[in-house]
Amino acid sequence: MSEIFGIPIQAFMGQLMLGLVNGSFYAMLSLGLAVIFGMLNIINFAHGALYMAGAMLAWMGLNYFGIGYWWSLLLAPLGVGIVGVIIERSMLQWLYKLDHLYGLLLTFGLALILEGLFRDLYGVSGLPYSIPEEFAGAYNLGFMFLPKYRAWVILASLLVCFATWFVIEKTPLGAYLRAATENPRLTQAFGINVPLMVMLTYGFGVALAGFAGVLAAPAMQVSPLMGSNLIIVVFAVVVIGGMGSILGSIVTGLGLGVIEGLTKVFYPEASSTVVFIIMAIVLLVRPAGLFGRER
Repeated sequence: MSEIFGIPIQAFMGQLMLGLVNGSFYAMLSLGLAVIFGMLNIINFAHGALYMAGAMLAWMGLNYFGIGYWWSLLLAPLGVGIVGVIIERSMLQWLYKLDHLYGLLLTFGLALILEGLFRDLYGVSGLPYSIPEEFAGAYNLGFMFLPKYRAWVILASLLVCFATWFVIEKTPLGAYLRAATENPRLTQAFGINVPLMVMLTYGFGVALAGFAGVLAAPAMQVSPLMGSNLIIVVFAVVVIGGMGSILGSIVTGLGLGVIEGLTKVFYPEASSTVVFIIMAIVLLVRPAGLFGRER
């Protein structure tokens, strides 16, 4: 069979794989947003800028210090996580009892500062980051060639997303985190250091964005604007999945990436708006999102 629904199978499968790759980034970024909102009640608008910072740190590490891709996968998210810890301790900790709008405005301002800093240093043109030698070439699947790096992005994001879901939903540490956010005074009475857990939760959430940025660096050109171009779609993913829902972010991110990719095959004109159309429909039918809890 050379066609699917009248579309050449190579074009169909190519867009399906591209949709899975984009969905992998949507899932990881929305997962970090869901962790931060679900645990801290902060709408982290700086998430896109910290995703960009992860990619920029990987590029700087390679070009200035000779740090390769594999070390960057560890060090860049760690660096972004440390920045997140500093942000949480110095600014965000004073906003937890205030309206969500204050956190959104603060993180939006931080995003503008980060983007402006890197834009002044490197301009707005894309910076190339070569694909690691281990992932050069493609797998021949018979009906299409699957680039090895795209396959790695999908696999790595699935592993990270599943591990995060498992830790938060199925382990004692996740139970402590949920207890610390729902009733911090009672949790602290049991000897648990709630401020430390909150700080590390925010650091981990933004480290996920940094990890996604490193994964994105070889797949697209590194640019100070790469986060701002993506964050609006990611927020739509979070709203559709349900604000604060870990599982909702993962499933919705991957699913919407595939839908967006296939829309480019069947109706390209709607590919840039299909996510927002779905968001509007979901909000009309289920305001809490597909996996969110009605309050």
